[in-house]
Amino acid sequence: MAAGVLVKTCLLGALALLSGVGIVSADIPNPCAGTGMQPYDYSQALCMSYLFYEAQRSGPLPSDQRITWRHDSALGDGSDVGHDLTGGYYDAGDHVKFGFPMAFSTTMLAWGLIDFADGYAKAGQTGYGRAGVKWATDYFLKAHTNYDELYGQVGKGDVDHAYWGRPEEMTMQRPSYKIDDSNPGSELAAETAAALAAASIVFKDSDSSYSAQVLAVAKELYEFANNHRQNYDVSISDAYNYYHSFSGYGDELAWAALWLARATGDNNYVTRARGHFDEFGLGGYGGNVGWDEKRGGYNSLFYLLTGDAEYENLINNFLEWAKYSAPYTPEGLVFLNEWGSNRDVGNACFLALWAAKHGINTDSNRQWARAQMGQLLGDNPKYHSFVVGFGVDPPTRPHHRSSSCPDLPASCDGAFDNSGPNPQTLYGALVGGPDANGNWNDDRGDYQHNEVACDYNAGYTGALAALVELS
Repeated sequence: MAAGVLVKTCLLGALALLSGVGIVSADIPNPCAGTGMQPYDYSQALCMSYLFYEAQRSGPLPSDQRITWRHDSALGDGSDVGHDLTGGYYDAGDHVKFGFPMAFSTTMLAWGLIDFADGYAKAGQTGYGRAGVKWATDYFLKAHTNYDELYGQVGKGDVDHAYWGRPEEMTMQRPSYKIDDSNPGSELAAETAAALAAASIVFKDSDSSYSAQVLAVAKELYEFANNHRQNYDVSISDAYNYYHSFSGYGDELAWAALWLARATGDNNYVTRARGHFDEFGLGGYGGNVGWDEKRGGYNSLFYLLTGDAEYENLINNFLEWAKYSAPYTPEGLVFLNEWGSNRDVGNACFLALWAAKHGINTDSNRQWARAQMGQLLGDNPKYHSFVVGFGVDPPTRPHHRSSSCPDLPASCDGAFDNSGPNPQTLYGALVGGPDANGNWNDDRGDYQHNEVACDYNAGYTGALAALVELS
C-alpha cells in the first residue's frame, strides 16, 4: 500500500471513530425483521425501502442511522455560495443532489403516508416514513434561501459521474445551482411546493409547527413557479442531460395547486389548478405519474377534491390501458418505459391501489396491482426479486457507488470491476428492471437496467403500504 493511501485510510478510520460510528463490520444484518406475511412480506419490504433512503442520505447523519456503513458526507455543500446546503438525498447510484426528482420522490412518499396511513401503522413504519420525508423537506427549507430563490442542484453531473467511490471520500468540486426571479424554473419550484404541501399534511397532527412552516414555504414556491414561468433546466442547464422536463411545467403547476388545495382546504387552489388544466391542455387522456409526467397524480387529486366524473374517466382510461393494452414482457410485467421500467410499474401500481381505495374498479385494480407488485418481489420462476436484499435470488450488484465499496478503511479502488456482489447490501432498493423482451442481468455496469434511484422506490413504497392495508 502506498504511503499516501495508508495515511488517507488511517485518517478516515480515525474520523469514523471520532464521529462515534467506528469502522463497521462487513454487510450488516438486515435491520428489518420478517413478519411472515403472505404471499409476500409487504411489511418487511416497506421497512426495507426506508433503509434504502437512509443509504441515500447526504450530510451529517443522525444517531439512529441504521445503515452503518454510511457516514457523514458532503459537509461542504453550499459553501461555494455561502449557504448551508447539506442534507437531502443523493439521487441514484451517484452523488448529485438533483432537486427536481428529489422533490417528486418526497411528494410520492408523503402521498403514501397520507392515503395509506393504516398500512404504515400496521407495518410499524409511520415514524420511519415521516423521517424519510423530513430528511428531504429539511433540505428544501435550507435550499429556499430567499423569496423567489431556490437551490435546485448540488454537484455537476459529468464530474460526479466520473468518480466511482464513497460519498464520504469525495474531493471534487460540488457547485450549487439555483433558480430565482431572473432565472426561474417552474417545474422545480412547483414540484418542491407540492412536496412541502403534502408534507404539511403528514406532520399536521404530529408536529403542527413544522407543518405550518413547510406549508408557508409551499405557498411561496407555488407563486414563484406561476409568476415567473420558465423551464427549470434552462436556468439549471446541467440538469438538462439528466432530468430534462419533456412535459413542460403546466402539469407541475396543476399538481402543486392541488396539493395546496388539499393541505389548506382553500377551494381557490382547485380553481387555479383547473385554470392550469385548461391553459396547458392537460385533459384528453390519462397517464402515469413520475418525476416528469404528473397526469395520473393530478387527475387523482382532482377526483378526490371534486368528485367529477371527468377525472375518474381519465384515471380509469389509463389503468384500463395499462391492464389490457399496454406492452408486457413475456413474463407478464407491464412495460411502460425502456429506462428503469420497474419504477413505472411501482408508480402505476400506486395509482391502481389508490383508485381501488376510492371506488374505481376496486377488485380489478387491486388484483392487477397485486400481480404486478408480485413480479417485482419475485413472483416469476424465470426471475427472482428485483429488490436488493429481499426474497429469492435478489440483485447483488446494483449500479451504486457507495454500496460497491468495502468497509472503511479499505480502498474503493477497483470496486466497479469487482466480479462479486457489492460488499454492502443495499437493502430495499428497487433496481431498474428488464428490457421489453424480459432480459435483465445483475450487472453493476448496466445503469439502464440495474441502477437504483430515489424516484424508483417512491411509488413502489406507497404501493407496499397499500398492500399491507389489504393483507
